[in-house]
Amino acid sequence: MNTDELLAVTPEEMAKSLLARRQLLKQQLPTVIRTLEAEEQNLAPKAKKAVEISKNINSKVSELKEERNQAQKKANELLKLVKESREKLIQSDGMINLDPSWKKEKMFEEIEDIEKKIETSALDHKAERKLLDKRKKLIEENDKWLKQRRDLNPEMVTYIDSRREMNTLYRLADKSHRKMLDGVEKAQPQHEKQQKIRDDLREIRRQLDRARELLSQSDRAVEHWERRLDKGFGELGGGFKDLLSAQRKVAEGGDSSFARKKNNNKNKNTPKKKEEEG
Repeated sequence: MNTDELLAVTPEEMAKSLLARRQLLKQQLPTVIRTLEAEEQNLAPKAKKAVEISKNINSKVSELKEERNQAQKKANELLKLVKESREKLIQSDGMINLDPSWKKEKMFEEIEDIEKKIETSALDHKAERKLLDKRKKLIEENDKWLKQRRDLNPEMVTYIDSRREMNTLYRLADKSHRKMLDGVEKAQPQHEKQQKIRDDLREIRRQLDRARELLSQSDRAVEHWERRLDKGFGELGGGFKDLLSAQRKVAEGGDSSFARKKNNNKNKNTPKKKEEEG
C-alpha cells in the first residue's frame, strides 16, 4: 500500500480492520496457548534432566580432581624424601653395588618436569595424556629397577619401599587425571545440549506469556473498537480520547507529528550562531 492509498483509508475502515484482527486473535489464541503449554510440558522435564546430568558429571570431575590432587601431593612429598635418602646412600657408599648408571639416572628430574608441566602449563587434553603416558613409562621402568636393586641391596628395603609407594601414588593420580579428562570432554557437549534446551524452553515461555497477555487484552480491545465504530472517533470520555484531533490539525494547515519531530531533530543538529561581541 502506497502513501496515497494509506491516506485514503477512512477511520471506519481502519477500525473495522483492527476489530477483525482482534476478533481473529481472540479465536486463535486459546489454541496457540494450548500448543505452547504442551511444548513447555514436554521440554521442562528434559531441561531438568539435562541439568542433573551436567551436575553429576561436574561433581564426578571435581571428585576425581580432588583424588588426583591428594595422590600427587603425597607422591610429591615422598619424591622429596626419596631424593634425600638417595643422596645419603650415595654419600655413605650404600649404593656401591648398584648399577654405575645410577648417578646418570634422570628419572626424578623427568618426573618433576612432568609434574611442573601438568600443574603450570595450559595444555590441551591430548598433550596432558602424552605427559601421563610418559610418566607411566618412567614408573614402569623404575619398578623393574627397584626389584633388581632390592634383591641385591637388602639395606635399601626402606628406601625402595618408599619409592614403590611413590610410584603407586603417581599411578593413582594419573588414573584419576585420565578419568577427569574423560569427564571434562564429556561435559562440554552435554553443557551445549543443556544450554540449547534451556534456550528453547525460555523462548517457549516468552511466547506463552505474550499469548496469555494478548488473550487477556482481547475482550477489552474488541469492546474498544466496537464502541468506536458505534459511537465515533472523537472524545467519548472514560479514557476514550479524540483519535481525529491530529488529522483535523493537519487539515487546518498544521504540522503532522512526523513533521514536528523532523523539525525538532533538525533544530537540535543545527549549531547556534555565536552572538557578535558588542
